[in-house]
Formats: sequence, structure tokens, C-alpha cells
Amino acid sequence: MKNALKDIIKTTKEIEKQYAAERLAEMNNVNTKANRRDFLKKTALGGMSLTALMGLSMEDTMAETTSNVRRASAPSDLKITDLRYCVTTVLGRTAIIRIDTNQGIYGLGEVRDGADPRYALMLKSRILGENPCNVEKIFKIIKQFGGQARQAGGVCAVEMALWDLCGKAYNVPAWQLLGGRYRDNIRLYADTPTGSDPQDQKEKIKYRTETQGYSWLKMDVSINQVRNIPGTLNNTEIMKQGSNQWQGGYMSYANTKHAFTGVQITEKGLDELAKIVHEVREMVGYEIPISTDHYGHIDVNNCIKLGRVLEKYTLAWLEDMVPWQWTEQHKTITDALDTPTTTGEDIFLLENFKDLIHNRAIDIVHPDLASSGGLLETKRIGDYAEEFGIAMAMHQAGTPVSFMANVHCAAATQNFLSLEHHSVDLPWWEDMVKTTGGDKLIVKGYAPVPLTAPGLGIELNDEVVKQHLHKSDSSYFAPTPEWDEKRSHDRTWS
Repeated sequence: MKNALKDIIKTTKEIEKQYAAERLAEMNNVNTKANRRDFLKKTALGGMSLTALMGLSMEDTMAETTSNVRRASAPSDLKITDLRYCVTTVLGRTAIIRIDTNQGIYGLGEVRDGADPRYALMLKSRILGENPCNVEKIFKIIKQFGGQARQAGGVCAVEMALWDLCGKAYNVPAWQLLGGRYRDNIRLYADTPTGSDPQDQKEKIKYRTETQGYSWLKMDVSINQVRNIPGTLNNTEIMKQGSNQWQGGYMSYANTKHAFTGVQITEKGLDELAKIVHEVREMVGYEIPISTDHYGHIDVNNCIKLGRVLEKYTLAWLEDMVPWQWTEQHKTITDALDTPTTTGEDIFLLENFKDLIHNRAIDIVHPDLASSGGLLETKRIGDYAEEFGIAMAMHQAGTPVSFMANVHCAAATQNFLSLEHHSVDLPWWEDMVKTTGGDKLIVKGYAPVPLTAPGLGIELNDEVVKQHLHKSDSSYFAPTPEWDEKRSHDRTWS
């Protein structure tokens, strides 16, 4: 018994000696945090034994006994201390936010393209002092300040940043926090390139599919493409009130819902639009899915006429043919056509997808994570649609920050089809970030899922982002103390 005890003591002393050396090396490491270094000094470094812990506080004792837990911080003690932003020129104007904490780790999020960063800044006073790992709790605090489309940009940006932070705190990828992954690579779909002539377009499509490796494409089939061809449309007077379907005054064509424009497509117009799709299909072939979008503001009857003309081209889907709010019209179109239909990029929260799903008004849900509520809410949308036999594709038009948030969500959602990449031909887009796991953002039309990198798996490449700040606001994560104070009572019930 005595000999056995001597052996245990000898072995223990050897372990403690090695442990002391490791702790000394940690204390001398320039990357060791000050609070950790203070703890190491308290423990005398001479070969610490269990009895040495008796003189420490409960906090220090817990820190010591859990020191080998693999994590990047003390998650239970994390607090949000700041929210800052910068505005990039991606898609015209897209803001990135950064949420800072008391432990030096931070999370990145993105306010959807074309949305005001103030949608996120006004949430700062609601989240200061909160533990960012309580993602769902914080989401429930702030979701009342989100609305449809770009109005959800602030809530979604904060939610993205929280998952990035939480993943970094626990040293796991965001997809792991969502319940695990179904796939290691995320299929992407990209715009079909146009050319100066058919031969030029054919060469560009070959480059897109063979060199870049994209196996799913999307193209516009818009009445704007034929508006200057006589005899293709009638009632075009309203289309003169604004340059296109996105820009114009409140009473312009751009802001007149589809059923209220009175624009109709003639037989000649249908032939011209079919010719556009035919030419692309001939260049691409039938093996590669082609989705279509941006038809213009035409009513449900013209949507059906156009859809029937295009059915022979086996399109992957018809997207946003009428405003998403009109569930019955979507169902009318879906029931009339064999081509799959989809909508959803402007819908905030699962609750607003439910009518479309319950009524099987569409064949595919198509949320934009930067509008739908963020990673967890978008996964909930996909999971709910799956119960009704409906697949999910994902709309994405932003910086690599929201792109990677989508990658993690897509990895964790079983009924996922494909994710949009809207900046394929922007040469500096991928350089805006560095992957912390060493992977490339995109490889031959797929986005590799970060298997070990914590959080979203990216860090900003500051120098590149600074080169592409919007001229209206060239600040770069400057302090935002004017947003610290909460000035209202937010409860929505009495």
C-alpha cells in the first residue's frame, strides 16, 4: 500500500512539474489575456496541487478546474458592450455591423443590401449588457422592431452577429449550434451573364459553367426587356413614370403593385420573351437548372400566360410573380402551371410564411436570411416547409458576411436546394474577408462549409473593406455612443 502511494505521489509530482511549465509558458505568451495572467500569478507556479486551490476565491477555483475546457472565452460571463458599423458599396449600399463584448471577442452581421444601418443601430440600447449567447432571448427582445423586406435588416444583422459571437465563445461553427449539418458543401446559383451578341453571351456562359463551375443559373425574363419593341406590350404609359420596376416616386410604376398597372403582354411580347429564354436554354443545355425572376408588374392573368409559354423550357422556378402578400393569387398561378413557383425574399418571420405553406400556394420557399429573421428563424422556415413537402432555396445579395451566415444555415437545413450568389463577377468581393479555417469561400460553384472554424468562420480583411466604403459614410466601426440610451417603453401589451 505504501509503495503504491509512493508511486502515485511520484507520478503526481511529475505531472505537476509538467503542468507548472505549461502554465509558465502560458503566462509568458503575449496572447494570454490579463485576467488569465493574473490568475496564473496567484497560483504560485511552483507545481500547483489540489490543496493549493484552497486559498483561492470560488471564481478562481472554478477558472482553474475548468481551464482545460476547450473554449475561446467564458461564455456565461459574456456581455455586449458595443455595436458599430461600416457601409460598403456591395450591391450599391450594404452595411456590416460588429457587436463587441467585455472579453475581446466580437461578432459580425450584415444589414441587408439597400437597407439603412440605423435599423441596427437603434437596437443597440436594447442589447447592451445582454449575454450574446442568449440568442433566442435577444431575438425575442428585438424582433418587434423588424418589418418586411429591408425593414428587417437591423434585427437580422444583430441575430447573425450573435451566432458568430456564440460560436466563437464556445469554439464551434454556427451550424453546430443550429443542431448539426446535413452537408459539407453548399450549392450556389448565379446570374446568367449577358453579352454584346449571342456569341459573346455563349462564351460568358461557358466561362460561368465550366471555368467558374456554377451548375445552377438564374435569369431575368422581364417586360422591361421588350418594352422598346413595338407591339409587345399595351398600356405602357404607366411604365414611363419611373426608369424601371425598382425606382420611382410613390405613385410611379415602380411602386404600383402588379394588379394595378394594367400592363398586358401581347402575343408578340410572349414570343419575344420566349425567344430570350430559348436562346439561353440552347446555350446552357437542359442539364443545368435555370430559374427566372423580375417579370415586371403584370397581373395574375398575364403571369399565367407567360408561365405557360415558358413551360417547355423546364425552368427550375418562377420567382415572385406577384407580391408575396397575395397568397390566393400565388396559389392560382401555382395550380395553373407545371413549373415550380417560389416567393419569400421579402418576408420577415416564419409566421408570415405559414399561409403560403399551409395553402401550398408555392412549391419552394425562398427566404433571404437578411430579411427573414436570421439563421435560426430561417432554419425554422425551412423545417416547417419540409413538413408540407416544400423545399427551400435561399436568396442572398450581400457581402461575404451574410453569405457565410447563409452557408451555415443551409448546412443545417435538410430540404435546402441552392443559395444565391449575387456578386460572382465582383473581383474584390471574396477578398473582403479571410476564412479562419483556411478554406476558400467558393470552389467550383459550391461554398465549403467550415467544419471546425468557430462562429461564421470569417474575419474582415480591413484593408480591402476600407477600399470599398460608401462615399456617403466612410467611417469604419467608429464609436456609436449616441445610440446607447434607450428612450422608450417597448412592451407591446398592457
